[in-house]
Amino acid sequence: MSPAPLPELDPAFFDAAQTARAWPFEEARKLVARLEKTGKKEALFETGYGPSGLPHIGTFGEVARTTMVRTAFRLLTRDQVPTRLLCFSDDMDGMRKIPETVPSKEAMEPHLQKPLTSVPDPWTNEHNSFGDHNNAMLRRFLDTFGFDYEFASATDYYKSGRFDTVLRLAAERYDDIMAVMLPTLGAERQATYSPFLPISPISGRVLYVPMKEVNAKDGTVTFTDEDGRDTTVPVTGGHVKLQWKPDFGMRWAALGVDFEMFGKDHQTNQHIYDKICAILGGTPPEHYVYELFLDSEGQKISKSKGNGLTIDEWLTYASTESLGLYMFLKPRVAKRLHFDVIPRQVDDYYSHVAAYQEQDAAARLENPAFHVHYGDVPNPDVPLSFALLLNLVATANAQDTKVMWGFISRYIPGASPVTHPELDKLAGYAVRYFNDRVKPFKTYRAPTDHERAALEDLRTQLEAYAGSTDAEALQNLVYEIGKAHKFEPLRDWFKAIYQVLLGEDQGPRFGSFIALYGVGETRRLIEDALEGKLLNSSAA
Repeated sequence: MSPAPLPELDPAFFDAAQTARAWPFEEARKLVARLEKTGKKEALFETGYGPSGLPHIGTFGEVARTTMVRTAFRLLTRDQVPTRLLCFSDDMDGMRKIPETVPSKEAMEPHLQKPLTSVPDPWTNEHNSFGDHNNAMLRRFLDTFGFDYEFASATDYYKSGRFDTVLRLAAERYDDIMAVMLPTLGAERQATYSPFLPISPISGRVLYVPMKEVNAKDGTVTFTDEDGRDTTVPVTGGHVKLQWKPDFGMRWAALGVDFEMFGKDHQTNQHIYDKICAILGGTPPEHYVYELFLDSEGQKISKSKGNGLTIDEWLTYASTESLGLYMFLKPRVAKRLHFDVIPRQVDDYYSHVAAYQEQDAAARLENPAFHVHYGDVPNPDVPLSFALLLNLVATANAQDTKVMWGFISRYIPGASPVTHPELDKLAGYAVRYFNDRVKPFKTYRAPTDHERAALEDLRTQLEAYAGSTDAEALQNLVYEIGKAHKFEPLRDWFKAIYQVLLGEDQGPRFGSFIALYGVGETRRLIEDALEGKLLNSSAA
């Protein structure tokens, strides 16, 4: 696969974009002002990637959100200013620890501290190095989602001379860089710190050693190598790399980056990056700092702890678009990233897409669906919610979508996986999500006497609606029975229905459920609940 081309933009949005308020437009306006001030004729967006591990859900979020800002910028400038998205891999970093996923840790130990692109690929002979392997995974990952981007390798940029001019300037302004860095370090680290990390000519390792001399005129640094002898190497041509904080600023200056977003864990270093960029002759880019993800307990997600949700797990149970919606909404608010957020994101996504079809240009630019699809919003026919399908899986004991379609085709005459492919895909997600994430935790309860009387009344009155798929009429019946049995507040009646019949605390409109599941089937479900059969199945 290869990067997808940028989608064409509808000129009908150009005027409305000028007053759009969604956050990508607010960020894009800062970028428009920047280019007006600097006189640049192109906007360069950048995202960074550490290839010590495989791409993850945060990687998707960063590229997706940056692409949202890029789309907004294109609209604000009426698509007259060229844009580029550079996905930069820090693959010249030393391998500080051996990943848990490699087949043989012992085989990797001799390569500790070597640049990731100098470490052999531990999995296959397909790639030249560990870094190249993970870079290939990144590109495949980004291509899968259809992002338009250019890939950049730190190793290639350092060795090819792309950074040479700025690295020579870093040698000239070494003292200025040290003046920025030293106050941020403890006394012990100050004594040995250098922004330059030489690559040992002896071992090939990235060395964290003090510089004995920085020769600005010759563009060289002198240090004590691992054999105890003083060694001099040029700062150019990939003989050194910069520590990660100076490297951030150096890269911005060397490439002329205009926009980069990063997580809140970088926020305290933002001023350091900016100062070093300015020292090296650049103009710091526009930034956007997003909040980090939390697990189900509200703790920060950590790759090493594995306490979050992986992108593969999300995409097992829901679409890329639902994940895109999650990334779009409130990026500056810490959000839980766990399995139980998925159903709501799925249904909200389709609600936004449905609303989009009826909106004018201005309203569409505020609609999350516009940003999830970067301006190219589809119009799928999905007449049933994910929540409703989940409850259908539960009551129909569905293990595959064939069972689901038996009910769906009765509710929507003529519907099939061929006529409704998006609904078929959603039904498949619902089967997997229910059986993996809901069924093991489902708990039914017995009705109270008050609830039993109301449920018996509902079962009896439903007989008159045999064969009906009128969801509104069925909902009104349920509503009226709740009122007749004096449930106060009325939501307690619906909560009882969900807990007793579905083993959940909440659910979809019950009239819609009856219409989809079937009146006769619902009457039998009520009967099973009143006889305690659902309690037995829960215990089993």
